[in-house]
Amino acid sequence: MGLRHFRVKLRIVPPSPPPFASSDEQQLLAGCLAHDRGAQQQLYLRYKTAMFTCALRILNDQALAQDALQDAFMAVFQQVSTFRQQATLGAWIRRIVVQTALQTLRREQRMEVYDQERHREPLVPWQDNLTGEALAQAIAELPAGYRAVFCLVEVEGYLHREVAELLSISEGTSKSQLHQAKRLLQSKLASLRP
Repeated sequence: MGLRHFRVKLRIVPPSPPPFASSDEQQLLAGCLAHDRGAQQQLYLRYKTAMFTCALRILNDQALAQDALQDAFMAVFQQVSTFRQQATLGAWIRRIVVQTALQTLRREQRMEVYDQERHREPLVPWQDNLTGEALAQAIAELPAGYRAVFCLVEVEGYLHREVAELLSISEGTSKSQLHQAKRLLQSKLASLRP
């Protein structure tokens, strides 16, 4: 009994673009395009928590993150006509928030190389299982540049080339800063052991 050979003809179908927004979001976008304050408020309320968290991860300062969030949403409302539906609405807003937070970070000159104040001993005592609080504190104590790269790559899922573009650094610098951030985190978390 011999093996039979089958010829299969595959047709490659390019993936269809993902739907950019639900009908509810489309209505909000239409309202925002018409400068409807109610639609703008609804859009803001829908995304503010996730976007504030994103800005806070980069800036590590609640007041600065709140300011960056406000600036970012002003930019969203001014640029809503440029939304091209190539990504989800949330992803488009997140990109504006990230760019605004990074501009704020540069403006505040928080990307200086090693800030001694942020590298003091952790306040969280060692526990057998690493808590999210201890990890969050260790991330918050990273130098601003390392923290920004770490959060963008490891938390937000950006690629190194995207981080390089956002931060105006080389892709190699992004990789190096991520490596250094991980090394510092490993050192900090190891120092929590009794």
